[in-house]
Amino acid sequence: MKPMKSIPLFLLLLLTLPLSAKPEFYNLVSPNGRLVATVQVEQGGMSYAVEYDNRFLSPTTVIGLRYEQGGKVYDKMTVRKVSRKTIDETIASPFSRQATMRNHCNEMTLSLREGLSVVFRAYDDGVAYRYVWEGKPGKVFNEVAQCYYNADTATVPYVSQFDSTAFGSEPFELSNVWTPQSEKWKRFYPQYSSSFENQYQTLPLRKMDSRRLCFLPLLLHGEEGMKICITESALLDYPGMYMRHFVNGILECQHAPLPRRVEQGGHNNLQLLVREREDYIAEMDRSKVFPWRIMMVGSDTEIAMNNMSYLLAEPSRVEDISWIEPGKVAWDWWNNWNISGVPFEAGINNDTYKHYIDFASRYGIEYVILDEGWAVNGKADLFQVVPEIDLPMLVNYAKERNVGLILWAGYYAFDRDMERVCQHYSAMGVKGFKVDFMDRDDQMVTDFYRRTAETCARYHLVVDFHGAFKPAGLNRTYPNVLNFEGVFGLEQMRWAGLEWDQMRYDCEIPFIRQAAGPMDYTQGAMLNGCRNSFHPTWNEPMSQGTRCHQLALYVVLESPLNMLCDSPTNYEKEPDYTRFVAEIPTVWDETRVLEGKVGEYIVTARRKGECWYIGGITNWNERDIELDLAGLCKAAADRKMPVCGSDVMDSVTIYTDGKNAHRKGSDYREETFLPTDTKYTIHLAPGGGFLMKIKPFNH
Repeated sequence: MKPMKSIPLFLLLLLTLPLSAKPEFYNLVSPNGRLVATVQVEQGGMSYAVEYDNRFLSPTTVIGLRYEQGGKVYDKMTVRKVSRKTIDETIASPFSRQATMRNHCNEMTLSLREGLSVVFRAYDDGVAYRYVWEGKPGKVFNEVAQCYYNADTATVPYVSQFDSTAFGSEPFELSNVWTPQSEKWKRFYPQYSSSFENQYQTLPLRKMDSRRLCFLPLLLHGEEGMKICITESALLDYPGMYMRHFVNGILECQHAPLPRRVEQGGHNNLQLLVREREDYIAEMDRSKVFPWRIMMVGSDTEIAMNNMSYLLAEPSRVEDISWIEPGKVAWDWWNNWNISGVPFEAGINNDTYKHYIDFASRYGIEYVILDEGWAVNGKADLFQVVPEIDLPMLVNYAKERNVGLILWAGYYAFDRDMERVCQHYSAMGVKGFKVDFMDRDDQMVTDFYRRTAETCARYHLVVDFHGAFKPAGLNRTYPNVLNFEGVFGLEQMRWAGLEWDQMRYDCEIPFIRQAAGPMDYTQGAMLNGCRNSFHPTWNEPMSQGTRCHQLALYVVLESPLNMLCDSPTNYEKEPDYTRFVAEIPTVWDETRVLEGKVGEYIVTARRKGECWYIGGITNWNERDIELDLAGLCKAAADRKMPVCGSDVMDSVTIYTDGKNAHRKGSDYREETFLPTDTKYTIHLAPGGGFLMKIKPFNH
């Protein structure tokens, strides 16, 4: 297989266009006036720069598209028409971090040659752009996005006017980047197959390895605490975007070429492995909107609260969403079906799953997952159920106890007969699918995501994508898609040792991966290891960090379909604790990140109805959190809701690390009391956490 030859678009333009053309500038200002995007078009090329509070976030980003349409290849950017509008609307976000979101931005559309335009939006907390394709079908050979961070812009085409002197502002110096870099390969092709679960490296931008691709989101650190988070949204039937360090502080995007030939293989013969690729990245229909390329800006906590990924997604295509039910899931795989004290041998059989269903029913847990093993291994056929399982009986048994069943499915097994699979199991009473091992994000796979979401919606089935790339808006377009993996989650603790610093990673993902959307981290471990006691084990796995760290993740992380990953046996030993976990909501009316710093700690408050949940976690450094709830109290007073303070009838329940949590991770303290103040000091052990619930007495 020969590697695809790619000539940078700006070099093509320099070779073919006259140098005498005068640059054209188009400004777009955010609603509050603090962010300004300036687009420059010159010599048939396009670039833009972003200022925030009169400081350059990036001197320039060169963008472009090389495509074939009607048998001709195009790559020039010539503006024929400019139109502008302001968008200010409230959209519903029913299975998300808040019930509604304000979509407020200024938009500018630059109409280029016939059939192509580029749309820019400026929000108060970021800027985004996308291409809109209309007209004849065609192919996209290459999409260009080259970000010149800390680079000498005098050598960059089209951007001679984008220096700080011309604009009267100083650039932010970008120091470090948090990058989920892939493994080293001499070619990029193997890196386009990934489970998207790498931990982050933190290093200076110029020291990034140019041989490695970085999947999104990507976080950059600037002066004065300013952060830039790069991601995308509205990713439908188009390859996902990667970034790589090109040279000397220049980041450039990459896309997986379209597969030409795939073959069945991989894990249990459930995957489609790419054997050959085309020399282009996408085939385009007559009309197409491209994904939004997003640059979020702000402080650590502002990035953690940014909603642009959801706001820029395509609106819901599911008219009736009343049947979609988020909730908790009792999960079998992580605890290795390891229940005890029962009169049968635990494993993949009817008795074991009836035990899980009974457990879920007792605690009000909405779902039980039947993970890999219920269908015959190696066959990639979801109609071949192992003889130890009577699936219709289990579905009815669960229904009688107000519990729904979700089935695990491998990518190829689901794709090969998707319509019939969904029809059959929906009629049986199954509530959804956890689809796994896609491990790619080229155009073929992103289209599979859309088809899966669309087909499952027709049959009233929810979806949880595993072996999956980051969320990119699909959960708004198809709200039955409740969750995505794409995270180095708790499952890794079955085999990863302390060389993997999970406590630091847990304090990074709320600011990076979660900026793209919800994640199936699969928290809930009941066996909890300190730094000197944790060890990976397959049969009775444990978490790094304390029990309260695990508990706080139910609030810190966004997860509409949220696992209780441990064994029912372990949960039943602590029924009050388990009942508390099971009652934590999975979708919210309001979210606020109260404080935090990437890689160090975070404190998040979420409201459901009149109840507030406040969760905080730390890395391996113990720390004291000074919590002041005055802001939440004021917000509650504005809504005429009693929330906190000595003069209202509220109660506070708080779980904190125990005195010995630094040596025994499962040690915790629980207390319920009447609040007398809005200020609290909470001590977090190394790898620790806390969770506070504030509610009126009448609840």
